[in-house]
Amino acid sequence: MGGNSFDEDWELTSSANEVRTVVLVGRTGNGKSATGNSILGKKVFKSRASSVGVTSSCESHTIELDGQTANVIDTPRLCDISAGSDFVGKEIVNCINLAKDGIHAIIVVFSVRTRFSQEEATALRSLQTLFGDKIYDYTVVVFTGGDELEEEDQALEDYLGCDCPEPLKDLLSLCENRRLLFDNKTKDERKRSEQVQQLFSFVNMVLSQNGGRPYTDDLFAELKKGALKLHNQQSQVNSLEGHSNKEILEYKKQAKQAYDDQLKRIAEMVESKLRDATLRLEQQLAKEQAARLKAEENANLARVRSDKEIRELRKHLERAHEELRKHGENRCGIL
Repeated sequence: MGGNSFDEDWELTSSANEVRTVVLVGRTGNGKSATGNSILGKKVFKSRASSVGVTSSCESHTIELDGQTANVIDTPRLCDISAGSDFVGKEIVNCINLAKDGIHAIIVVFSVRTRFSQEEATALRSLQTLFGDKIYDYTVVVFTGGDELEEEDQALEDYLGCDCPEPLKDLLSLCENRRLLFDNKTKDERKRSEQVQQLFSFVNMVLSQNGGRPYTDDLFAELKKGALKLHNQQSQVNSLEGHSNKEILEYKKQAKQAYDDQLKRIAEMVESKLRDATLRLEQQLAKEQAARLKAEENANLARVRSDKEIRELRKHLERAHEELRKHGENRCGIL
């Protein structure tokens, strides 16, 4: 599924006739696999209601859409920090292997059936941590559960207008409001086709705005470097006709070691990024906590000053009342 085979002339450029690769990311249960199946028009990704991820490793399937080839990649917990850098690193390798011509769009999947959670806010931070701010230039947001909103006679705009969480607002702003609603349960082929066409109109818009260049970053560069090295070693293995079995096994061993080293470098890069993100988050939380403590301290001081001022005012009022009382008694005595 992940595959280790690469073409030597792997270039991250694209044209109207080339493959469009989209990668589905999002929280388990939001409908990534079901959305992939809707795009493909058939059930090829495992999809069912479950509290744990059904997809265990990145996998891809292709389809022809209006003379254009679409490569759809489904991912398992790719942006979940709790999954561990080892797992995330290997799945990033698998994902990039499957997207050897680059990623033309990241499809972030949410569900209107569930409330936006802290887990999803964390996943968005992970996405930015792993792929950088540039990833938003390639992001399209899909909301699943269109059938439920339709039953409630509610549009996506109405749903988003109902106390939309700030992280989600920020995401929609960063991706220039490229979002659409998907009904993955529809039996209406025309409706399904229209959804897919709208999605790929966004994908083509993204590609156009990015000058025809698919997304790439340091992870891609590292993987490409390792991939070309691995390709050269595999070519050497294939040209070992006439060599002894021992020599062939040694070359294969070297090729495997090169791939393992590549995985290790990617995992280290992911771990470093996640570690930096965790440190920044801890620093931010510490700063926010310090600000809260300072605000509470100022509020306590203000309350103490206020209580003191109230007590002083009461004393003044009591003295004023006492003086008025005495003044009244003195006047009565004079009369």
